[in-house]
Amino acid sequence: MDQSYWVSTWIEKKKEYPKLQEKKQADIVIIGGGLTGLTAAYYLTKVGKEVILLEKDKICNHTSGNTTAKITSQHGLFYNYLLQSVGRTEAKQYLQANEEAIQNIAKIIEEEKIECDFEWQDAYVFTQKQEEVEKLKKEVEALEYLGFAAEFVENIPIPIKEKEKQESKDSINIQKKVLGAIRFKNQAQFNPCLYAQGLADKIEERKGKIFENTKVVDIKKQGDDYEILTEEVSIKAKQVIIASHYPMINAPGFYFMKMYQVTSYLIAVETKEPLFEGMYINSEDPTISLRTAKHGDKRLLIIGGMDHKTGAKIDLKDSYRKLEEVAKQLYPDSKVLYRWNTEDCISLDKIPYIGEFSHLWPNVYVGTGYKKWGMTSSNVAAKIITDKILGKKNNNEEVFKSTRLKPIKNYEELGNMLKEVSYSAVFNKLEKIQEAVKDVKQNEGKIVEVEGKKVGVYRDEKGEIYVVKPYCTHLGCELSWNNLDKTWDCPCHGSRFTYEGKAIYDPSIKDLEKFYLPS
Repeated sequence: MDQSYWVSTWIEKKKEYPKLQEKKQADIVIIGGGLTGLTAAYYLTKVGKEVILLEKDKICNHTSGNTTAKITSQHGLFYNYLLQSVGRTEAKQYLQANEEAIQNIAKIIEEEKIECDFEWQDAYVFTQKQEEVEKLKKEVEALEYLGFAAEFVENIPIPIKEKEKQESKDSINIQKKVLGAIRFKNQAQFNPCLYAQGLADKIEERKGKIFENTKVVDIKKQGDDYEILTEEVSIKAKQVIIASHYPMINAPGFYFMKMYQVTSYLIAVETKEPLFEGMYINSEDPTISLRTAKHGDKRLLIIGGMDHKTGAKIDLKDSYRKLEEVAKQLYPDSKVLYRWNTEDCISLDKIPYIGEFSHLWPNVYVGTGYKKWGMTSSNVAAKIITDKILGKKNNNEEVFKSTRLKPIKNYEELGNMLKEVSYSAVFNKLEKIQEAVKDVKQNEGKIVEVEGKKVGVYRDEKGEIYVVKPYCTHLGCELSWNNLDKTWDCPCHGSRFTYEGKAIYDPSIKDLEKFYLPS
């Protein structure tokens, strides 16, 4: 996987933090160095709390550093869905919380003088399909009912030339006429890695501790306190925030039964032509997201989309090509400088889980399931959780309640998830793949059966073979081969592993077992 534009342009200036190598104790331990963990640590150290933040890799090097980095409450066509599923009060809480998050982020950047290319922009969701127009109009009605001034417009500022082109089954034509769009004014965008570094600097100034390359493997309740176990040492704390993208603890909480993960792709391209203003996402499939970013004295175009359920048994090799096709349609002289992909956790009801981790673990909190909108959601989560720790009332917390037990109305997604889990689980294999290792071609990965044992095999371009046990170390689901990134991906909960078996995406924290073939 390639590095994102954000990480690539920040990495040389990034400050390094030590690995935790001795036992410690703190008021609050935060697990995860993405924007949720860093923002929570920022708020808590600002009021004098003793905080230790643990990151298994590098801060902001995972989901937070691989985003489109739109700071917006415009989350696709979502508010009419919320009205129908949770009602007006909680739909309004969701909208209000995200709008407040935009202002909170802007305030932090201004007060702390963080240079992170922050820019106010309008956000648009648009369509080029007639059947989507009515959905947009209903969304505007829903927003008006919630008291928000969204605007339906027929034209948007991106350079669509309204050219028809010969379309193959898997091609994308961004040059069709835009039939309608919804505009949210006063939204924003930034460089999330530079923002994260600014937060980290302030956390350290206020005596907070940040440790990188420190993987948490377990949490144990000890009376009124908690012991957080890393690979080498442990920390005791009275309160714990799990901000690790996907909770690494299965029970209590059981978040693996309530979420799945989606992979999406992004490119950053250079063009000689002037770029547009604003941020854009279409309402139809496949999803295409557009924004621009400062790049020295120039600007780059960021294009994202082509999302799919992580671990899906589909051909992925053309995912970037299709985004590059969109770039060429908009700007024929465009040149790709960066490309990367990322994973996002999605709850079954599409609303993040924020608040208490479980009724059985008081003083442990969680923020997860941000549905691709992590910039505002990270601030929403940090505010709700820190308010709970500080004993303050948060007027928006009810809709995000992580221990909610409301009926799941997204029956189609629930059915798909359960079907995928039952298909992939270790105890319910439906297929036997009768192939020998010698049939695996160069630069190919597949699951084969060797001497009665199912193994995951990858043969690199030099012909060297890597063999792993192809079952996720989280809950044992059978893995799928990702022919784009050369990784083993879990279709159940989105864990990912290198072809050598190293765990690179949670919820799995253990590497795959290597399988040695008889010589």
